[in-house]
Amino acid sequence: MSSVTAGLCGILLLDKPAGLSSNAALQRVRWLLGRPKAGHTGSLDPLATGMLPICIGEATKLAGELLAGRKGYTFELLLGARTDTADAEGQVIEQRTVPPLTEVQIQAALATMRGPQLQVPPMYSALKRAGEPLYRLARRGVVVERAARPIELYVLELLAWSPTTLSLRVECSKGTYVRVLAEQLAGLLGTCGHLTALRRDFVEPFRGQPMQTLAEVEASAPAPRLLGADSGAGHLPALRLDEARARAMRYGQVVQVAPDTEGTVRLYDPQGRFLGLGERSAEGAVRVRRLFAEPQAPPVVTICSA
Repeated sequence: MSSVTAGLCGILLLDKPAGLSSNAALQRVRWLLGRPKAGHTGSLDPLATGMLPICIGEATKLAGELLAGRKGYTFELLLGARTDTADAEGQVIEQRTVPPLTEVQIQAALATMRGPQLQVPPMYSALKRAGEPLYRLARRGVVVERAARPIELYVLELLAWSPTTLSLRVECSKGTYVRVLAEQLAGLLGTCGHLTALRRDFVEPFRGQPMQTLAEVEASAPAPRLLGADSGAGHLPALRLDEARARAMRYGQVVQVAPDTEGTVRLYDPQGRFLGLGERSAEGAVRVRRLFAEPQAPPVVTICSA
């Protein structure tokens, strides 16, 4: 590992190409950058393209903060045929006539799907049962019970449609399987269907941020364009500590600041360098949650004082 690679720390917003699993895309990025420690947040199916945040170096400590955010997708649904994987990579297992549809009917079906609900994950998923991914069981023809999980669809809108194809956009909570939504919508329209295209447009808090292709990462290696390590936690309040408190926190000690709202906070030293995350009580006691080995110099941020 080179000195440049050893010092890499930040978040790379990869525009994942179709045909690669999320892990294969991650390993490709690691290879291009000299194999630094790295991890992706929020898997995408091989069929899918779009935003795959990759945390590099110390930023992997914040990966959990990126999993909880809202996600946005555009997708295409082909009506009349259902596959075993619910997308175009599977085998057709059912065919049904597609009834004549109107936009009013489609909009009415979409309206019933918006909001909080429970969703049963598909068998073809990376969820594990007794340590084994469900997709491996599915490939052997094994079907197991899956507990429904709470999700929410904040936005679900029709972009375009033809007698057998719908183009849609969805903004949803973590844990939502768009393949399941596609099958559900087809059923509401009186037929069956499967996903033929899927693109993740954003993962909060990176809505609207530019992505990099693998070719662009390769061109910029070994020093790629990275977002600051703290960019994935920008939704959290920031707290600037004086030198004494910053030093105490680096030793794992609890420090006292002005009373404020309790919860997780971003921690900065007097120079504005990012230290990691802390937990603040309503009384102002701040405890270490996750700190970096070395303070990170982030982009300019607006922060409050202790």
